[in-house]
Amino acid sequence: MITEKILSPFQKFVKIESFSGILLMAATVVALVWANSSLSESYQSLWQYKIGFTTQNFELYKPLILWVNDGLMAIFFFLIGLEIKREFLIGELNSIKKLAFPLFGALGGMLVPVGIFIVLNQNPETFKGWGIPMATDIAFSLAVLKLLGDKVPLSLKVFLTAFAIVDDLGAVLVIALFYSGSIKFGLLITAIILLAILYFLSFKGYYSKFIMIVSGIIIWTLFLKAGIHPTLAGVLLAFSVPIGQKIKTPEFVDNLVTITDNIKMASILKKPILSVEQINEIDNLEDWTKKYQSPLQQLEHNLHGWVAYFIIPIFAFANAGVIINSDIHLDTALVINIVACLIIGKSIGISSIILLAKKIKLVEVPLDISFKQIIGVSFLAGIGFTMSIFIASLAFINNPVYLDSAKIGILIGSLISAIIGYVILSFKTTKVV
Repeated sequence: MITEKILSPFQKFVKIESFSGILLMAATVVALVWANSSLSESYQSLWQYKIGFTTQNFELYKPLILWVNDGLMAIFFFLIGLEIKREFLIGELNSIKKLAFPLFGALGGMLVPVGIFIVLNQNPETFKGWGIPMATDIAFSLAVLKLLGDKVPLSLKVFLTAFAIVDDLGAVLVIALFYSGSIKFGLLITAIILLAILYFLSFKGYYSKFIMIVSGIIIWTLFLKAGIHPTLAGVLLAFSVPIGQKIKTPEFVDNLVTITDNIKMASILKKPILSVEQINEIDNLEDWTKKYQSPLQQLEHNLHGWVAYFIIPIFAFANAGVIINSDIHLDTALVINIVACLIIGKSIGISSIILLAKKIKLVEVPLDISFKQIIGVSFLAGIGFTMSIFIASLAFINNPVYLDSAKIGILIGSLISAIIGYVILSFKTTKVV
């Protein structure tokens, strides 16, 4: 029973991410079909349509695709920030022993693909795309694992999730350091001061959704205008959300019993409405429930569905519509480079460094995970879709040829990686590393 209670939240997470992967695939197919149909112009016009507002001293007027990539994706990164904080404080990354296995996998999965990209790249103009093959798309990769059912152990899914989160953290740092524009330090310092205030309030145990939302909008705008990619604001804002409960389970249960008894003893009206006593007790229940819930856990729970079922599919729909025909101009070398990085770089990087780390006893691999399964998962890590396309859109924002080439490379590399990983993992084995 205890094991079921521990695993059920993670299993629910896997279920959500798996279905999100299916939606991602559907959105990608629809975008590709639309972009390559006779209605192609309407697809391009939709995402280039500008919305926003302009005043004498301030302008926030952007194409719809940038509202998706800069705005909606900030919410996606906010959720990543919540996940990173939870995992480091109480999850699979909260100790050196737990962190070592996915950390080494993530390091190999980031460094080797980047190294291969740099070695293969011969064009100085495409060098900025070195960060594209770094990250793993957790929704797509978990969707493939979901198709395999009980052929893969739950510990393998935990490993994939954990190193994907470390990957995301690495991608966030890369975006912050290498894919931001010229920095306006005055605006950046103002944003940092606001974040510091939120961190101080969090340290003191104070949390308000209203203050967080208002501050979040201001900080997001300051990051945007300061030249730092605004999605980073989402991650940093997430770190200000407290994880602790104000009351523990025994106190909540005692109050729950008291409230239940009071409701039983309260007067019951013949009309289909509550009595004053009942309303008061319901208000008390809401107050105690708010104190009992972890703000971080509640936000993460509420956002997961929106991000998985709406934001990520919309992102795919907006960014995956690459025109594929004989007239399209592609940088073939860039396409091949990214495909090689995702397929070869990820698989070799993750599996080899884990094997090496295990040989020198730096990591301990769970007994129910075989080395063949690690190789299979390392190929699934080559599914770089969401974060890879996002970084490509930053690297080649002013060059549509390179951007389309990068997207084609990401789609091909991710598809081949998914197929190879699925085939390897489809053969069940019990032999451990």
